[in-house]
Amino acid sequence: MNKSKILYIFIAVKIVFSIQIVIGKTANFFLLLFHILAYLLHFRPKTTDLTIAHLALIHLLMLSIRTFLDTDIFGVQDIWNDITCKVVVYLYRLMRNLSVSITCLLSVLQAITLSPRSSYLAKFKLTSPQQSLCCILISWVFNMFVNVHVLVSMKGPTNATKGFAFAFESCSISPTGHYFKTFFSLIGIIPDIFHIRLMALSSVYMVTLLCRHKRQCQHLHGTSLSPRASPELRATWTILLLMDFFVVMHFMVCIISTSAEGMLKKDSACLVVQMLVGNGYATISALMLISSE
Repeated sequence: MNKSKILYIFIAVKIVFSIQIVIGKTANFFLLLFHILAYLLHFRPKTTDLTIAHLALIHLLMLSIRTFLDTDIFGVQDIWNDITCKVVVYLYRLMRNLSVSITCLLSVLQAITLSPRSSYLAKFKLTSPQQSLCCILISWVFNMFVNVHVLVSMKGPTNATKGFAFAFESCSISPTGHYFKTFFSLIGIIPDIFHIRLMALSSVYMVTLLCRHKRQCQHLHGTSLSPRASPELRATWTILLLMDFFVVMHFMVCIISTSAEGMLKKDSACLVVQMLVGNGYATISALMLISSE
């Protein structure tokens, strides 16, 4: 591949990355602002308002940190040292894990909200924003602990940098013991499996309730049923779509990350795709939630 073609590809990547980041930050900022104003003005408060606002804040921070992590594509490499690598990568991992946790919490809250009064889940219905805040704080504490190993294993660039998948060639991973690596790998994987399974269960439960509700409405109203869905139903379908999109993006990132032990092979194309896919959920989820509001 000649140099001019490489230059065009490099410029295209920078443009696409910049557009994605700008759209993502703008959408999450307006989503966060909308829910803050809705809370302050006491405008049709819902149990999921605080959770959605927190998810928007996390994605806003995640996209900002991601911009810092991927500064290599803009030719900025002098900012990296041990401290910046540890802090920035730790914060990104923390935001990414919180995104998974809060998305799962949003799915569970919506399932509980839809549950009929006679169901077992009805007694878990939240009656105040403080209860949602308590769940969010628990997620923060847990994920802060899970990612502590990044502060130990991450370091700045060396002469023989073993690159890290979130920054092109700026940060490296210091060698760690087998048991240390295995322990923290399991701590990182098990919560993801738990969250995805919980999202799947809550999604199946919500679909079951919606189908039952639809049959009851058709039985009561026949063909006279209004084609316009209620706000609760629209919100539920949006969250279900959000769950599906999250799972697809999560597995794409996992597949790309696995194939891109890629940094060892200097597979820049794989890293670019990983970078864009990694930002995809944070960007598109905000647009989906805004459209439902």
